[in-house]
Amino acid sequence: MIKNITLAAAIGFTLVSCGDKLAPVREDAVKPAVVTQPTPHDTDDPSIWVNPEDASKSYIVGTDKDTDGGLYMYDLEGKIVKKSVTLKRPNNVDIAYGLMVAGKKTDVAVTTERETNKIRIFSLPELEPIDNGGIEVFVGETERASMGISLYTQTKDSVTAIYAIVGRKSGPSGSYLWQYQLNGNDNGTVTANVVRKFGNYSGNKEIEAIAVDNELGVVYYSDEGKGIRKYNAGPDGGNEELAFFGQEGFKEDHEGIAIYKATDSTGYILISNQQANTFMVYPREGVNGNPNEYKLLAEVPTSTIECDGADATSVNLGGKFPKGMLVAMSNGMTFHYYDWNTIQKVIDENKKQ
Repeated sequence: MIKNITLAAAIGFTLVSCGDKLAPVREDAVKPAVVTQPTPHDTDDPSIWVNPEDASKSYIVGTDKDTDGGLYMYDLEGKIVKKSVTLKRPNNVDIAYGLMVAGKKTDVAVTTERETNKIRIFSLPELEPIDNGGIEVFVGETERASMGISLYTQTKDSVTAIYAIVGRKSGPSGSYLWQYQLNGNDNGTVTANVVRKFGNYSGNKEIEAIAVDNELGVVYYSDEGKGIRKYNAGPDGGNEELAFFGQEGFKEDHEGIAIYKATDSTGYILISNQQANTFMVYPREGVNGNPNEYKLLAEVPTSTIECDGADATSVNLGGKFPKGMLVAMSNGMTFHYYDWNTIQKVIDENKKQ
């Protein structure tokens, strides 16, 4: 990943990296409704917390990836409203709702802390740690540096369980990802235990971006430079790969994954085509009656520079985001918020062609 673009370039939409040269950004690139305040070091991955009481007061939680980094919380105007305790190179982050902790339903943000081989868990919207200093992952393995993460919420027989699916900098094919069940304790802390190991890996680069579709019960992850792999998300999902798509059309790295849910079963999967500064869009429900067949619907050029991580919601957040938003990391230590209507317009135009 090349990260040599200035903040002015990231916000001004005038330059992108192209090897050792600079080239103009496409004139048709979708412009953001909001660009966040910059963090001190290196943004990497965002996640959207939808306020259940008032969606217009929702927050974005994003990582600032450095030895002296942390999680940053932004309001919908892009203003930093809070920073977590200092974390040692937090990589990716995801959010889940309603984990029972000390008898109370608690929304949580979970991030990977790469330099300590841990995951860290924070309550929301307080952004306070509830993990007693962190939970070690990939224990007993040689390759342990945690990177990607996504949370799966499963309700079975009226019982809700939350799982963290965690990736690492490198690892063996077949068990690259480890899945942990999060357990809330009476003392207000959260622990975790391994329930599954799975996931093919090409060995080409690394696996960082992971995204779970709770309603469809599946998980996607980017095998950088190769494609997007799909598995069942449940702890009893086994190790059968359901799909391996997006193997063509990417300039170099497959990165951040965002899922836009139009209904409980339809919508879009957006994958960052990192070095092209675009998002590749696929149908969430598949095509031709096959939920595991994915056809490229559109390639959406955006203002982001070499986007690593992204998230999306279809919830009406009010103001600039009546149909929800896409939020994506950009070089320049920022995140860009897009009104979903501007993304949908490009998708619709591509469908007509």
